[in-house]
Amino acid sequence: QVQLVESGGGLVQAGDSLRLSCAASGRTSLFMGWFRQAPGKEREFVATITYSSGRTTYADSVKGRFTISREYAKNTVYLQMNSLKPEDTAVYYCAAHRSYSGSFWREYDYWGQGTQVTVSS
Repeated sequence: QVQLVESGGGLVQAGDSLRLSCAASGRTSLFMGWFRQAPGKEREFVATITYSSGRTTYADSVKGRFTISREYAKNTVYLQMNSLKPEDTAVYYCAAHRSYSGSFWREYDYWGQGTQVTVSS
């Protein structure tokens, strides 16, 4: 059974940075992604990273500001968020799949509990 545990959320001001972490246990070789959900909105894609090649993809809204990376030894994925904006406010979820790294959140098999990110203006 795969377990994902996120950490690193918080309250920051616009322009600040945060780094989210997602520690996976129970399985390696996972394709990982970050998604977010703001109040009253559907969950949306943020970024994904494959396992072997580490190929990354990003939503247009975060491209150039967010960076997804992984540390294989710790089986952990990170989301470095720079130049945060109030519209980035949401609960951020880590997700994993054995072979899928696309942007459709419903395809992912495993989810973390979420971590709140609030950006004040």
